[in-house]
Amino acid sequence: MGISELTTFLGWVSVINVGILLFSVLMIMALKGTVARLHAKMFALSEDEVLRAYFDYLGQFKILVIVFNLAPYIALKLMV
Repeated sequence: MGISELTTFLGWVSVINVGILLFSVLMIMALKGTVARLHAKMFALSEDEVLRAYFDYLGQFKILVIVFNLAPYIALKLMV
């Protein structure tokens, strides 16, 4: 696999992961109360703890996308 194929691959992986991140953010924003109540009952947590877990999930996922997808993609684009 050459640099151009790897660059294309990382570009599409970045697009897919950013799409998943945006979808997650929109669903949490739109259905926050309903889903938080459901997850709070499922896992015996308070709604505040569930909302904090959502925030942690989104933050960690964003960092992973940047570190493992966007940064290598940008570095490869700069090389070519």
